[in-house]
Amino acid sequence: MRSFRFVWIFFLGLTAAWPALAASSSADVNHLHVQLVMPNRALSAGGPADAGLYFKLESGWHVYWKNAGDAGYPPRLRWTPPDGVTAGALQFPAPKRLANGPLMDFGYDDEVLFPLQLTVAKTVKAGSVALHAKADWVVCREVCIPGKADLELPATVSAGAGTAAPDPADQALLSRLLPQLPQPFPASAKAIFTPDATGFKLAVLTGQKETTALFFPADKGVLDNPAPQPVSPIKNGIVLELKKDADLKTTPATLTGVVELSGGRNYEIAAMPGVVPAGAPATKSASASGVLKAAVLAFLGGILLNLMPCVFPVLFLKGLALVQASGEERRKMRGHGEVYATGIVVSFWVLVGALLALRAAGATLGWGFQFQSPVFVALMAGLLFFLGLSLAGQFEIGLSLTSAGGSLAQKQGYAGSFFTGVLAVIVATPCTAPFMGAAVGYALAQSAFVTFVIFTALGLGLAAPYLALCFQPAWTRLLPRPGAWMEVMKQATAVPIFATVIWLAWVLAQTRGAWGVAALLAMFLLLAIAGWILGRWPARSTPTVAAALVIAAAIAACVYGVTTLASPMSAGATTAKAGDAWEPWSQSAVDKYRAEGRPVFVDFTASWCLSCQVNERVALRTDQVNAAFKQANVALLKADWTEHDDAITAVLTSFGRSGVPAYALYAPGTGEPTLLPEVLTPGIVVDALKGLATK
Repeated sequence: MRSFRFVWIFFLGLTAAWPALAASSSADVNHLHVQLVMPNRALSAGGPADAGLYFKLESGWHVYWKNAGDAGYPPRLRWTPPDGVTAGALQFPAPKRLANGPLMDFGYDDEVLFPLQLTVAKTVKAGSVALHAKADWVVCREVCIPGKADLELPATVSAGAGTAAPDPADQALLSRLLPQLPQPFPASAKAIFTPDATGFKLAVLTGQKETTALFFPADKGVLDNPAPQPVSPIKNGIVLELKKDADLKTTPATLTGVVELSGGRNYEIAAMPGVVPAGAPATKSASASGVLKAAVLAFLGGILLNLMPCVFPVLFLKGLALVQASGEERRKMRGHGEVYATGIVVSFWVLVGALLALRAAGATLGWGFQFQSPVFVALMAGLLFFLGLSLAGQFEIGLSLTSAGGSLAQKQGYAGSFFTGVLAVIVATPCTAPFMGAAVGYALAQSAFVTFVIFTALGLGLAAPYLALCFQPAWTRLLPRPGAWMEVMKQATAVPIFATVIWLAWVLAQTRGAWGVAALLAMFLLLAIAGWILGRWPARSTPTVAAALVIAAAIAACVYGVTTLASPMSAGATTAKAGDAWEPWSQSAVDKYRAEGRPVFVDFTASWCLSCQVNERVALRTDQVNAAFKQANVALLKADWTEHDDAITAVLTSFGRSGVPAYALYAPGTGEPTLLPEVLTPGIVVDALKGLATK
């Protein structure tokens, strides 16, 4: 009987105490004190009110940010306010990195305030109200403990502005901890990122040199949270190197989160894709020296480009025109040389400007990106095929314009020189890598001004041989005299032009198969008909118009066939054959073989890259090199860049390259790969494999 009385008394006491517990604005629970904070409890109808959820934690314990990191979840507050009162979402202060064994959490220790704002509608009646909320959280040290509390604040609503003095303790908490919220990113600042082989490079450009930085991603599964974040200060900000999460499959559209900069400044950022500047330049003079060296290399590379099989026929056409010119005309050829050089330089400017603009807009592209478009490859093949027909003698380009008068003919001649420069650049683009791989990669990683300086030097180098002949007429004496041989040589020049057409048709077949080639051949047939019309009835307006209509039909038929009838070939079909030791590249394949302790060799290639094809046949596919690969147990991966691939572009960018060919050898137990030269020999590859034993 006495025990029953004790239970009854205890129940009555608990019942009496329950309203007091339910009405409390704070609670002391496992390892923390939690409290609703609202300095001004005299609410005004139609106005806002500041509030917050405050935690005071025992030493060593922590609660979590909105992205908790590798474990945990953030505090939540679910309000049940009276009608007409609404509560905004919790705002999260800038977090800390909290190591938890091999994991990394993002959160807060000691104390933290999560501010929020209440809004009172104008229709709320004056009087007393109770603001009730349910809070839940996880608090962790070596172990994690979930917790919850029912919290309630009494308040009053008045029709006018509240006159009651704010609670001094709550006001002190709000004033002291509210500055810990990250600030909006200044409009004058900029945040950009670019993917690389292991993650992302994030540039935070504030207009001043920053010395420290730390980034907290707002989204889970983007970064490897425990990984360090190396920084490289630059004159107008800082660059961070971020390691991506192992399970991340696609590059995010933006990198959102909080960045902590020098002096404890915290900002909310949403970084867009773009070109990240190089970090930590040594000195101004060293940077200028690097630009000068790259420009000189670009100029010499441009000169050498004239000897490439895809460029030499174009240069030969200009040289042939110089030989045919009389002495008086040769003096006028200086103007043609200047126009030819202008066509080259302007074409490089257009290509580079388009590349930088597309990258700034979020596209991930590399040098030679235009050849990754099957339509571009097909139309370029058609253009060269039509030019080859003219060189072979089927018709004369521009013959119908010769009756338009001497002045128009002269203008047409300058237009022809400009167009020849444009054509030289277009066909030279895939040939730049053997001489220009490092310089092009360096240029595209710099400011727009430096990029244009280097590519201007490349263009001037490409134009230099013809310019030299135009500005030194005496040198033309070294050229053979005009004669019947020139017509034969002009027709013979059609042979390498048609060879280039065959190569482009093969490139198209790699990505669009038989239907793509069929569309290309149909265009060739129509172009041949147009050429026959121009040759059969030269310099006559009606046949010229008819030929133009046939050419338009040829282009339309080809574009329709390539884009609609032809289906893209699968990546595996163009990268690895049955029984071949080479596998299609993926970053996961690289990681898998490296985890097994095997060396990995990656061939970054493309069908439209002549240098890539030559290197494969001369070096990579030889018996000597294959035996060396097998002996060293090397995993062989081929990264096919024939069509656009963001992942491959990102890896190339991380190597300081923006085009192919590129060759990377990952030795066991090392971080960064060894990059082999763009021009390979069997000896170079074998020597690199021998070096594996010393790494």
